[in-house]
Amino acid sequence: MALLLFASCGRQYDAEQTVKAFVEANMENGGRDISDRDFADLGSTKHISDSLIQLMRHRGAPLFRQGITYPDAPDGELYYLRMRYVHAGDTLQNTFYLNQELTEVVAYK
Repeated sequence: MALLLFASCGRQYDAEQTVKAFVEANMENGGRDISDRDFADLGSTKHISDSLIQLMRHRGAPLFRQGITYPDAPDGELYYLRMRYVHAGDTLQNTFYLNQELTEVVAYK
């Protein structure tokens, strides 16, 4: 039981590190003007289609730069991680979709 708990905590940490790196690389000002980052629990889904991934990539989100380069979206299950943060006094949230290895963000909203 302890091994399962340790493994899930490790996956959560890996996902958070991947999202933090993505934010630093793609958010305006490298994310330096946000504070109070808080992550929800890592989840998984098989209900994200290629067309939905393309739509999320096209729309982007406020505070993120345009023209982000993404890896190929994998088939099957994706993982997602929600991040809440404060920017200019407002609490905002984005959801990041990661590949199965938790090494790359393939889309976000």
